[in-house]
Amino acid sequence: MAEDVKPTRKNLMAIEDRIELSERGHDTLEQKRDGLIMEFMDILDQAQDIREDLDANYETAQRKINMARAMEGDVAVRGAAAALKEHPEITTQSKNIMGVVVPQIESSRVRKSLDQRGYGLLGSSARIDEAADAYEELLESIILAAEVETAMKKMLTEIETTKRRVNALEFKLLPDLHENKEYIEQKLEEQEREEIFRLKKIKAKKEEEEKDDAEEEAEAADPVTADD
Repeated sequence: MAEDVKPTRKNLMAIEDRIELSERGHDTLEQKRDGLIMEFMDILDQAQDIREDLDANYETAQRKINMARAMEGDVAVRGAAAALKEHPEITTQSKNIMGVVVPQIESSRVRKSLDQRGYGLLGSSARIDEAADAYEELLESIILAAEVETAMKKMLTEIETTKRRVNALEFKLLPDLHENKEYIEQKLEEQEREEIFRLKKIKAKKEEEEKDDAEEEAEAADPVTADD
């Protein structure tokens, strides 16, 4: 409340400094918000493409594995899967996007040659190999989708946080500060007018006293006039 602020010039200067600082902060946050939104839209475009690829790769992998089961049997497919010795490795790092730390997921040993899959050439078939290829591609799509969608969630959270801070400055803090400034300026102007009025009264009273003193001195200096 503006009435809670003591109307002094010191407080006025402090509020003016806060207004200037808050306005700079507001401009900076607006720029950050706009930059984050642009980055988010770019990531969203990537996510849509990755999601489409993921859906397509999933359909392909399902079709390939169903074909392998139908032609080679579940036992052969499960045996080929169990023969795998080297599993994919996932490592995570981080990168900074407009001040937002997002994960960067890296993978290795996802794509394998026939001899790396463990089941050997004799225990394999073209259909099992095709299913393995399809699932390796699907896994790469899943890893990429996880990275992009996690980044999207973090970016969206930061955008919402920044928007709330911008709105708090624009619709709460700055209006309150301007209201306090106007209140102090108004009170200081009233105090100045009262002081001027008080000084004028003092001056008029002093002039009246000086006039009376002058008349008394004149009467004292001219006794004849005084007797008349």
